[in-house]
Amino acid sequence: MSTMKFCRECNNILYPREDRDKKILLYACRNCDHQEVADNNCVYRNEVLHSADERTQVLQDVASDPTLPRTKSVRCANCKHGEAVFFQATSRGEEGMTLFFVCCNPNCGHRWRD
Repeated sequence: MSTMKFCRECNNILYPREDRDKKILLYACRNCDHQEVADNNCVYRNEVLHSADERTQVLQDVASDPTLPRTKSVRCANCKHGEAVFFQATSRGEEGMTLFFVCCNPNCGHRWRD
């Protein structure tokens, strides 16, 4: 990822622009006619890093999410509550989707997968 680029002619910021005919990325000045070919096709990259606490909080909050489906056909192994929220997601290091359950008991929040 490169840093901001500046015009060699007038020292203003160069902005990314596409050359549709040649199908290349250019950096062009908006004040003069200077432009240069980009050395990398990545204009912006946003990396989101989550801490373990944030991920745990997200899983605990799903029990109160009214948009997720609920089932009464499973029992929580911890508190024996008869209702759980469920959703599908990929597990770390596994291919395919896994069915996750989260207990709807506000004092429990136990989560398991099928």
